[in-house]
Amino acid sequence: MPSPVADIQHYMRAGTLQLKELPPLSLYIHLPWCIRKCPYCDFNSHALAAPQADDGQQRMAHYLQALEADLDAALPLIWGRSVISIFIGGGTPSLFSARQIDQLLASVRARLRLMPGCEVTLEANPGTFETDRFAAYREAGVTRLSIGVQSFNDEHLQKLGRVHSRAQALAAVEEARGAFETFNLDLMYALPGQSLAMLDEDLATALALAPAHLSVYHLTIEPNTFFAKYPPPLPGDDLAYEMLDHITAATARHGLQRYEVSAYARAGHQCVHNLNYWQFGDYLGIGAGAHSKLSFAHRIIRQVRVRDPQRYMAAALQQQAVAQETEVPRQDLPFEFMLNALRLREGFELPDYLARTGMPLSSIEAGVQQGLALGLLERPDGDNQRIRPTERGFDFLSDLQEVFIP
Repeated sequence: MPSPVADIQHYMRAGTLQLKELPPLSLYIHLPWCIRKCPYCDFNSHALAAPQADDGQQRMAHYLQALEADLDAALPLIWGRSVISIFIGGGTPSLFSARQIDQLLASVRARLRLMPGCEVTLEANPGTFETDRFAAYREAGVTRLSIGVQSFNDEHLQKLGRVHSRAQALAAVEEARGAFETFNLDLMYALPGQSLAMLDEDLATALALAPAHLSVYHLTIEPNTFFAKYPPPLPGDDLAYEMLDHITAATARHGLQRYEVSAYARAGHQCVHNLNYWQFGDYLGIGAGAHSKLSFAHRIIRQVRVRDPQRYMAAALQQQAVAQETEVPRQDLPFEFMLNALRLREGFELPDYLARTGMPLSSIEAGVQQGLALGLLERPDGDNQRIRPTERGFDFLSDLQEVFIP
């Protein structure tokens, strides 16, 4: 594939869309290694059993060089645009030292213009941090930590293949509280053998730690995972729905608002990076297997980087990191926008649809009318400019999103 530097005119040529302005831009950086692959995980993560050994450190250093080369090659596509958020995900980014994260963010700042107050999130796992490491990440420029706790129950942690214990999770959260004003806890529910009482105990433990943001995910069996081959016994649908009701009620009692299907936050602590995804903003993804969505005046493109870390590093250093690139077809834009925007409790404003897709409102009118008729959508307080899911639409989000499939 030709490098973006040589092919920039391709993106700027005339097309069927007319975007009057470009949406906000985020940067996603993928660090693909973890200590052990979890049996439910379908992310592009790869085990690196001895990250502190010489071989592991050399591989990490080589990877950081590849990220710099990848970003250099992508710069013409986003030239002059400011970045509102950075998300360093994985894998387990906290396998990288604070010095390495500082080096990574310094290379980003040298190449991109960051908005004042740019949110910088780092994913961390409790089994991979040392005392004072979180504070060192803060010194390196990280502003928000996301801790993959998943559960505070040792039995469930073992079944999920996590490398940490309840005690390590509690210690990690206490460390994060001392270093970050905003931190997120990831929890999972409908776990193998989990009862409602067990979920309530996990919730009580999490909420007592007073996180500003809580992400709660239903454990699902994904293809090409260990659990897909050897599925564990999971709670039934009725119990899972009851668990979700308990989550929503408990978080509300602690001042956390459910602003997205899986996300709860205190006022002013919503995740800027994820909000940009859901509001159909742009994002450049660098790193092994990373995805990008980038808008131009007359088209929207998606890119996927080379997935295997070793092949990615070799390709990125040759400015060939992009493995796949497609232009989003005009007829697919209404569904792609709705797939994201309807995850938000407050939905979206109609002018935002026009601005982000370049499509007329007539392209979603039939779906909106059907959603209103089915009681899955509503116009709050007679506001003709805003569309949002009803409580029923939020509970049956897949049914609502399907209304907009072309």
